[in-house]
Amino acid sequence: MQCVFVQFRCTPGKTYAVANAIYDREVVSELYSTSGEYDLIAKVYIPDNADVGHYLSENLFDIPDIVRTLTTMTFKAF
Repeated sequence: MQCVFVQFRCTPGKTYAVANAIYDREVVSELYSTSGEYDLIAKVYIPDNADVGHYLSENLFDIPDIVRTLTTMTFKAF
């Protein structure tokens, strides 16, 4: 599985609704509220046979009130 981190910027006042919708999809292993430019960060494990962009688009990015996302890929370095 490929581990990615996805940050979400939400419509003001909608962060809790977005967080609940993300959590309800059962595709993230961890979900946190954050400070700074983005409101939430999620740790997502992408199945080996799945395309990262398609997987995220089909499973998360259609949630209402997500304004912007930032996906960070991880690589085994050590």
